[in-house]
Amino acid sequence: MAGSSSKIVVYGAIGANLAIAASKFVAAAFTGSAAMMSEGIHSLVDSGNGVLILYGMNRSARPADERHPFGYSKEIYFWTVIVAVLIFAVGGGMSLYKGYQYIQNPVPLTDPTWNYWVLGLAIVFESVASSLAYREFRKTQGEQGFWQALRSSRDPAVFAILLEDLAALVGLVIALAGIFFGHLLNNLYLDGAASMAIGVLLVGMAVFMLKESKGLLIGEGASAEVLQSLEALARQDAAVVRLKAPLTMYLGPADGILALDIAFKDHLTAGEVEQAVERLQTAIKAKYPDFKQIFIEASSLTGHPATSPAQPAA
Repeated sequence: MAGSSSKIVVYGAIGANLAIAASKFVAAAFTGSAAMMSEGIHSLVDSGNGVLILYGMNRSARPADERHPFGYSKEIYFWTVIVAVLIFAVGGGMSLYKGYQYIQNPVPLTDPTWNYWVLGLAIVFESVASSLAYREFRKTQGEQGFWQALRSSRDPAVFAILLEDLAALVGLVIALAGIFFGHLLNNLYLDGAASMAIGVLLVGMAVFMLKESKGLLIGEGASAEVLQSLEALARQDAAVVRLKAPLTMYLGPADGILALDIAFKDHLTAGEVEQAVERLQTAIKAKYPDFKQIFIEASSLTGHPATSPAQPAA
């Protein structure tokens, strides 16, 4: 799904975050709010992360070559890891530091009008960006719950941006609450506490992204439901007698590898086995087009090869 629609989501997020970051920094300069400064840093980091995701998408689309015969699809996962590290270190770390610094040396509260205007506009922009990301996310959610679908998603261009947008909305609410109650109660420390809360939020999101990206970068396989379906497809062919559990790995959001070890009937000729292999490849790709390369090792019941390993599906 990391196609043109996914890029629209990323472009929308970058544009919204740049505009929001500029307005937040202006408001922070006028009011001296630590929470607003943290939110500005948050939006600026999100903008840079969007650029890195776009860079990763373009790099992962390069065709295969001699040194990388399976292509560059996994590069999008590498850049997602870099994004998560930046959120953890720059976004979360700076917000925690600014909040702690503010609590140690609180600044007298000023008129919060600037903050309210900026936060209100930011909530509108982030809501639009979040709705775009969620609309793309829904295309692959299916019957799964939100968090289950988020964890099983293989497209960082959607799940990373969606997480960032949701975290940004929550962060805006935290900043708004810290500024509002700080002025209402005349408490200088609530603004700094809100900044630290935003930092904790960003660190938590970064840890989640790192965990998910790690699994994708190492190489996750298909779900149990897909594996069962693949086995059922193979067993439906009259030439198949038995097969081992399918081996799968995703190199990218829509770039998977499938390996099958199948025992065909003994009386089949090499030509008949080749036809059976072609039938299986056609049936699998019709139902699961994400498997760009399919390898089938064919053997007879006696354990001797019935034909040489099948060529990858075109």
